[in-house]
Amino acid sequence: MDLLERVRATGLLPAAQPVVVLLSGGRDSVCLLDVAVRLAGREAVSALHVNYGLRDAAGADEDFCRGLCERLGVALTLEIAARPEGAGNLQSWARDVRLGAGALLALARGGRLATGHTASDQAETVLYRLAASPGRRALLGMSARDGLLVRPLLQVTREETAAHCTARGLDWREDASNDDHAYARNRARAGLVPALRELHPAAERNVARTAELLRDEAAVLEEVVDTALAGRDHIAVAHLGALPPALARLVVRRLAEAAAGGLCARAAGRLDDILDLGDGALDLGDGARAVVSGGLLRVEPTPPGRSAPAGAPADQPQSLSRLRDRHGS
Repeated sequence: MDLLERVRATGLLPAAQPVVVLLSGGRDSVCLLDVAVRLAGREAVSALHVNYGLRDAAGADEDFCRGLCERLGVALTLEIAARPEGAGNLQSWARDVRLGAGALLALARGGRLATGHTASDQAETVLYRLAASPGRRALLGMSARDGLLVRPLLQVTREETAAHCTARGLDWREDASNDDHAYARNRARAGLVPALRELHPAAERNVARTAELLRDEAAVLEEVVDTALAGRDHIAVAHLGALPPALARLVVRRLAEAAAGGLCARAAGRLDDILDLGDGALDLGDGARAVVSGGLLRVEPTPPGRSAPAGAPADQPQSLSRLRDRHGS
């Protein structure tokens, strides 16, 4: 099955369904734009290019994207972004800018937002997350669909997008910053992924397929956690201790993330400490604190000034009376 038919089979670019393509000018986004036009139809497709002004080639990239969209008959929106002081990680800031602008366009047009992430990107993501943070979530990678965001090329390798562009007579731009080994993702791209490919030529697609299967299984696990909690925001410590350890860790993580309003990667690793706590409180990290009283476990946001930095040991258990005296709770 050729690339076009494989993408069609995903159902992520249905005919006549409006879609905004994030267009950097690189091979993957150029391939995606061409495929979107052929599957969804030219009238349904538009593109967004963000010029961050961070590289000497930024102006040429913008001109290229404008010319490509004119050739394909696609409307192009240009976004000029200036990085403010204190914006933090450069790549995270740039990602937030383009996804935010793209989401606004997609919502205004009643359609989807498509990115050119490939199986190669998926393999890099999984390998990086495995190295940086242990746990099942590292293996889940990126999803093919996340709300209005779709990734139609997740089963396609970077080499295949290049071959598609070449066959279609489409040029693309090369971003020199992709070769900068100062970024961890680039180091994975340059070293780890080629090593996997040497082990097996379908390594990238196999990683992507594994992530897809694990996401399906993760949905089943979430339903099991729902059953264990039965709609409550707390659980008896005795009940928690009687659960299979893997399920108990998932329950702790669910409670912690509900309290903190974000990911709490370290919470599940504190299961044994929670079971041994007695009445008291324990910092779980990432803005969550476990509180046990009367045999019931609840998780609440960590009071201001008490969050432990990443990698630091959590608080020692404290009595509830002392916590009330100190924080007025």
